[in-house]
Order: sequence, then structure tokens, then C-alpha cells
Amino acid sequence: MKRSACLPLLLAAVLLCSCGSNAKKAPTRPDQFISEERQFAAPSDGDTIAIFSTSLGEVRAVLYPDAAPMAVYNFVGLARSGYYDDTIIWRSQYGFAVQGGDATGTGTGGSTIWSNNPYPLEADASLKHYAGALCAAFAQGGDVTGGNSQFYFVAALPDSVSSDQQAELAQNGYTDSQVAAYAAVGGLPYLDNTDTVFGQVYQGMDVVDAMACVETTKDEDGNDTWNPTEDAAITIEKVTITTYPGPAAGDEATSDSSVG
Repeated sequence: MKRSACLPLLLAAVLLCSCGSNAKKAPTRPDQFISEERQFAAPSDGDTIAIFSTSLGEVRAVLYPDAAPMAVYNFVGLARSGYYDDTIIWRSQYGFAVQGGDATGTGTGGSTIWSNNPYPLEADASLKHYAGALCAAFAQGGDVTGGNSQFYFVAALPDSVSSDQQAELAQNGYTDSQVAAYAAVGGLPYLDNTDTVFGQVYQGMDVVDAMACVETTKDEDGNDTWNPTEDAAITIEKVTITTYPGPAAGDEATSDSSVG
């Protein structure tokens, strides 16, 4: 089903985030974007949403159980159990993604609602790794061949998909609408058949960008680890599953037991 709508998630904001001796500038994103792609349609009443209450602000994402049922059911089940409460964003990679969902806080752990067994890739043709996509991730350094509890928000910059890459996408069968979306908002198209997209930010993309701007540590060789410093730590205080439109900003979010 094709829907055209404005894109409320990509707020026009220019934030300067102090990151030690470097300064990472959050991108200016279009405050309005018209597209037939479902990820840029406003959520409908009753859609399943996730509300991420974090130390930097609130992020809201619509979930797609029809396209990625196992990823959504796993995420929803873990969120309702409190698994994500008081965990951290352990990876903040500017221009790429911010990642969390590991209760150990190291990026090497994870869990599932299926006795910790992983679930397979769910690469739906209607969902792409546009900026603001909510995606399933894998534990680092493990033998896991499917998803676990970890997730990331795509924080790609608006100009991240070059004209040459756009032409390549078109040659590879992407629709004009999909190519136009990547050109307008940016993203990580090389992950489209590698990781599962199971949601999309519709409110709070400025918070995601702020997460991507925090100061990160370097290893002994001076390479960036993408791990936020202790002073820049980002806490996911709670993930609430409910239905759109959900509680108003500032109201206490409560889980909707009818979801899932």
C-alpha cells in the first residue's frame, strides 16, 4: 500500500555537540519530505509504537510487525519485560548509527524471547536503511547468525548517498521513490539485505542526532572506539510499547497490553 505524507521525524535543527577537541555538527534535516515510501508516512491510529525515554530526550518509532514479525515480537517482548530499562547506548558513530540493547553495556551481549536463540534476517523490500530506521543488530564478536536484543538507529547524514550510489541503486532494481528517499534523507543502502529494518523514527530524530554527536573514546593506537566517554554516557531509561498516538509529551507512558 502506498501512502504519501509529510515526514515529521526529520526536524530542521542544527546542533553543535562538543566532543572533546572535536566538534560534531548534527545535520540540518528537512522538516518536510513527501514520499510514497511507508517509512515516511505518518503513523496511523492504532499502529504499534516504541517510546524510548533516554537521558538525552525522547525518541518515538513506529514498528512494522507485518514486515519483520520476529524482530518486532522479540523487541516488544524484551521491552515489556524491562530488559532495556537503564541500559546504555554503547555505540555512537557519527554519520552512521547509534546502537544499544545490550544489557551488559559492552556490545558483545544480547538476548531473545526464544530462550536466547537467534532469529533469522527479515529483509522486507518495502523497508530500507534510511536515516531514522530502527534496525536489528547482532552481538559483536560472537557466532550468532541471527538477531538478538541489540538494535540501532540509522544516523546517516542527508548527503551520505552520492549520485553515483543513487545510479547504482537504480541499476539494482530500486524504485525511483526509494532512490529519491535515499537522496533526500541519506542512509545505509549497503545494509538493506544484511540487517533487518523493523521500525522508523517519526519523532525525536534530533535526539538520535545528538546521540551520534557525543564524545567517544579512543584505543591505545588512537583509533575511535565509537564508545561514549563516561561523561557522555547515554542511558535508555525505559522503552515503552504502546499504540499511536500514545501519551502526550510529558505524560507518563504506559505499556499497552493489547499490542502484539
